[in-house]
Amino acid sequence: MEQFRCLGTTPTNLNSLQEEIKSRLNSGNACLHSVQNRLSSSLLSKNIEIKVHRTLILPVVLYVYETWSLTLREERTLRVFENRVLRRIFGPKRAEMTWEWRKLRNEELNYLYLSQNIVRAIKSRRMRWSGHVARMGRAELHTGVFGGNPRETG
Repeated sequence: MEQFRCLGTTPTNLNSLQEEIKSRLNSGNACLHSVQNRLSSSLLSKNIEIKVHRTLILPVVLYVYETWSLTLREERTLRVFENRVLRRIFGPKRAEMTWEWRKLRNEELNYLYLSQNIVRAIKSRRMRWSGHVARMGRAELHTGVFGGNPRETG
């Protein structure tokens, strides 16, 4: 089999992380689309919309992310997704001189979001996860694999 769906992930025979991230982003887009009407409501504050992003959309995208080893291309793909969601939350900005509407720049989004970006969150949580694995008992099989000394199982 070239690929199959198992516990919400799609491992492939080539161990391609790009396909997994693509699948996760498609799920995140579906989640975003399902709450889009509520996010565009004027009754919600920006803080609540950010909480919706953190509690509903990000967990869908970041499922089993602790095992991801990201390349620069994959990091950029994840940042583009997050910036697109944040632009929907914060909306356009009016230029001071011309009074024309424009999209927020990435730096402005980072300033408004006041939280670590998606790539930094993945890296910090992956370090926390590796600490948990390192503290597990020596008898565990994954400890040997994590330490670079896998033993044969028969």
